[in-house]
Amino acid sequence: MKNKRQLLFRIAAIVIILAVAAVMFVIGRGHTIYFDNKETSYNGQTVEAFYKVTVTTGEEKPSKLSKGDRGMTSIMGQTLSMTLEITDAEGEQPHAHKVSMKVPYGMDGITINIPALMAGLPQDAYLSEFVIEVPDTGATDEEIVTDEFDMGADM
Repeated sequence: MKNKRQLLFRIAAIVIILAVAAVMFVIGRGHTIYFDNKETSYNGQTVEAFYKVTVTTGEEKPSKLSKGDRGMTSIMGQTLSMTLEITDAEGEQPHAHKVSMKVPYGMDGITINIPALMAGLPQDAYLSEFVIEVPDTGATDEEIVTDEFDMGADM
């Protein structure tokens, strides 16, 4: 009797763990999305940056990007839905576009180049993994001298 009860509790615990894992998989993981409004080139085709872009995703505060700017948002799940209000040149009226796209599951930080996206270029032209660029300071390796002062055991 005791062994059957113990077996039932173990099976119930495993079922609960699997159910929580399934729910977490369906909900999805969090992603940090970076938006670029920068000029880009792809296969010899150059796409100019917009004068101004306002990116709205969900309930977060909109990202307002001028030419050459980068914005950021965080999402949960595998689908990014956003509204882009694009102003092509100074003094023009903005035009709105709703965009929905799948987010690659394996990428942690995702960069989306908005001008390339709106130009209809392939996914590898507008979507990439975010990589932090470390500026080269031009520093050279220095030799470290540790035996300059003898604090030896002769004392």
